[in-house]
Amino acid sequence: MRRSTKIISIILIFFFIISAVIIARTMIGNHFKKKFSKRPPPGIIVKIVEQKLFQNTIETFGTAVPSQIKSYNIEKYEILEPIKFNTKVKTGDVIAKLKNRNIVTPFDGIIGKRNFSNDIDVSKSSIILNLEDTSILFIDVDIPETFAPYVKKNQNVDIKFSGNNLKKYPGIVESTASRIDTSKRSLPVRIKLDNPNNELLSGSLLEASINYNERNSLSIPDTSLLMEGNKVYVYKVDRENTVKKIEIEIGLRNQGNVEVKTGLQSGDTIVAEGLRKTRPNGKIKPIKFGSKEVVSNWKKKAQPNKTETKKGKFDWIKKLNIFKKSVSKKEDNKSK
Repeated sequence: MRRSTKIISIILIFFFIISAVIIARTMIGNHFKKKFSKRPPPGIIVKIVEQKLFQNTIETFGTAVPSQIKSYNIEKYEILEPIKFNTKVKTGDVIAKLKNRNIVTPFDGIIGKRNFSNDIDVSKSSIILNLEDTSILFIDVDIPETFAPYVKKNQNVDIKFSGNNLKKYPGIVESTASRIDTSKRSLPVRIKLDNPNNELLSGSLLEASINYNERNSLSIPDTSLLMEGNKVYVYKVDRENTVKKIEIEIGLRNQGNVEVKTGLQSGDTIVAEGLRKTRPNGKIKPIKFGSKEVVSNWKKKAQPNKTETKKGKFDWIKKLNIFKKSVSKKEDNKSK
């Protein structure tokens, strides 16, 4: 009987400990649940879905050619006055005074010089004078035949120069060939570019982006995308600031923006940044995209004035007045 009572008491104690642990964990869980449920919703940056211009582009390279050019071969001994090279001239101006004749410009342009490079003797005795009209430049490019159906006359073209990648020059498609070049399997295209200030020199290598299929589509920031396998999701915010996970279909990307084909409508609000802090069916505190950050109210630690002396490590010893006592004792002894 004694042995059985011991076993029963041990079992009862064991179950008592287990029940105490369960009750304690439940109480602690309820305590923290109440504590953290009172926390305010996180501040999340949101943006309204808007329509923006999207377009497909065909990128290619070409050399700038002046709209008009005329060359003159002049013997050096015929020149009466020095020729002013790299200067602008107008129609009817005399650009070279020679012994037997004068050279008059047939159009507005810039005077340039090009020496012979193959024959040194000829280059010493004569020069080639060029008159170029660079107010309008042409760029001849070859477009792969797969893109030939998309290139039309008067299409917009964005042009960049390697010396200044930040600036874009507007151009248009001047003309296209009537057939595909079988040797290159490409379509010859001529692009026209206005150059009134002569910023671009003839012969420059230019990058041309031909725009086609221009359209207005819904746009969202690329930072708002949530990729899961082959599917794309965004967090949509309703009027009660509750977040819902929605699948969308995207198109082109353009300078940090993504085209939305299906899943959203114009005027919808989506989470633009802070996806890690966002949870489906959770509430947030929306912050408008591009708004200024709130300045913190925390006060900085007051810095000590320069006049104030810094506290040393052994200042506490001075407070004990040990040295003062010893000095006072010495003075008493002297007086005696």
